[in-house]
Amino acid sequence: MKTNLFCLILSVFTLFACAQSTPVTVTGTVLEEGLLTPISGVTIAIKGTNKGTTTDVHGRYSLAARRGDKLVFSFVGYQTIERTIGKDSVVNVKLKVAHEALQEVVVTGLSKRAVKSMAAPASSFALMGTPPPAMQMDFNAEEYKGINENGFHNPKNNPLTTFSIDVDRAAYSNVRRLLNLGQFPQKDMVRIEEMINYFDYDYPQPKGEHPVVIQTELSDSPWNKGLKLLHIGLQAKTIPSDNLPASNLVFLVDVSGSMGMPNKLPLVKEAFKLLVNQLRPSDRVAMVVYAGAAGTVLPSTPGNQASTIKDALDNLQAGGSTAGGEGIRLAYKIAQDHFIKGGNNRVILASDGDFNVGVSSEGELQRLVEEKRQSGVYLSVLGFGMGNYKDNKMETLADKGNGNYAYIDNLQEAQKVFVHEFGGTLFTVAKDVKLQLEFNPRFVKGYRLIGYENRMLNNEDFHNDKKDAGDMGSGHTVTALYEIIPAGVESAYLNKVDDLKYQKSAEVATSSDELVTIKLRYKQPDSETSRLFEVPVRNAATPLANTSNNFHFAAAVAEWGLLLRGSEFKGEASYDQVIDLAKGAIVKDPEGYRAEFVRLVKLAQSLDTSKTVAKKDE
Repeated sequence: MKTNLFCLILSVFTLFACAQSTPVTVTGTVLEEGLLTPISGVTIAIKGTNKGTTTDVHGRYSLAARRGDKLVFSFVGYQTIERTIGKDSVVNVKLKVAHEALQEVVVTGLSKRAVKSMAAPASSFALMGTPPPAMQMDFNAEEYKGINENGFHNPKNNPLTTFSIDVDRAAYSNVRRLLNLGQFPQKDMVRIEEMINYFDYDYPQPKGEHPVVIQTELSDSPWNKGLKLLHIGLQAKTIPSDNLPASNLVFLVDVSGSMGMPNKLPLVKEAFKLLVNQLRPSDRVAMVVYAGAAGTVLPSTPGNQASTIKDALDNLQAGGSTAGGEGIRLAYKIAQDHFIKGGNNRVILASDGDFNVGVSSEGELQRLVEEKRQSGVYLSVLGFGMGNYKDNKMETLADKGNGNYAYIDNLQEAQKVFVHEFGGTLFTVAKDVKLQLEFNPRFVKGYRLIGYENRMLNNEDFHNDKKDAGDMGSGHTVTALYEIIPAGVESAYLNKVDDLKYQKSAEVATSSDELVTIKLRYKQPDSETSRLFEVPVRNAATPLANTSNNFHFAAAVAEWGLLLRGSEFKGEASYDQVIDLAKGAIVKDPEGYRAEFVRLVKLAQSLDTSKTVAKKDE
């Protein structure tokens, strides 16, 4: 009898133990408590193991585990919590904001900033684009071009303003990377136009002969009372994916020793695999790597041989110095050898930008890609990693190589670039796109372009077809904002200049109701001759409350950029106003990018030490 009872107890215990250790795929969503907005980038780790994952832009996750395992949910600025996997394989959590968790100050290469200790194991950070929490980075080794903000100009003396459009979006994800590490970004990281253009806007599709259309709105400046804000939106024609031309791609992968960190080469491999999944039989991929020297590791291969391409990626290992210039030459040569007339011929560079052998200086790299772009091969630049990151070189390569520039801080960003924005990232519909505006001094006392400092052109460059400018891909949107001092309004922003003695205003300027005329030049992808069209804008402002969601959200991002830069033109800008503007513009947000923006603004607000200093001075 005792034996039977013992067997029964043992059987029950065994069944219970088996049930506890049963493999299960756990899914769920992580929300911010109170607001109930999804949080992307949250680390979910299985306690006591090196297994983990992160939430996507919708706050969702999926993880292979066992019943009885404990999941640890952690993220900068939020309280870490644990949940045990029971009968239910769906585990949804709400994280509380933890301002006190951001008070621990450590010394880094940038400054003293607040950093939250995270509980996830080091290996779970591989695809997040962030280093393990114990790893303190020397951010002084990162390099950025200095930015001198555009000032206000008087249209009586400077009626024209000319710049190249910019579809690069690297600055936003790079700033996000720093904020998610508990670091407040340095000023030169903040290129406001790239932050605005990280997001898509709901502009109408072109209907006429041109592949680009212009839309404008004029309203009040949210942060400078009495001033106006001119919103200029460009929309490139969207080509259906079935009609996209064939691609001749060359993956150019930096496999030098500096790429050995988990947020570099391992993330590069997974990012490129997402792109490989989008390829068709008519597409081709070759792969070039460089370290101390450059070499071909995959000849040009049809896109339907995905396993062959992915195997070549999996075999990549990091080690050696960085002969980037040699790799660029070889990649362009292979692209030219397999050139597809009328197709998308493109080199895609993945690197941390730390070139140190051969052609390595910013000037040398610029001259090299300026020479190679004449071949008709485009260049896309993908930045990875931190600590030694050379943003200045990566930006130069993209700007001068007829290409675009993105910073990949996690796998979700790779998905955005290669899946959600596949056409815009790879297929150009208009190249060398330039804008020139002429302001009417009858209505405008002063004007200032927000951002685009590295994209300003001389006015005579507008007619020079040899002058390189930005390119727009299928479905791309580009947004530019001008802040305007209306005629009759006094502003300390505009330095006084004596009226010109011999210049007279044109008759049209005194009688027209036009505020500004916008001229746009572009070239067809296979042409070296530009085409021109222009759009006049009437002096008819709309109350801020009645402007579009496009206007509200772009203004919110610009205002945030002014705060991050500590801009002299920020006026009465505030984080709370940025959040209010952005929240009111979250109508269609299928991928959750705008909701994530609001979370980042709150995180920046908690890390901004300038507010603390200001309060102490009061």
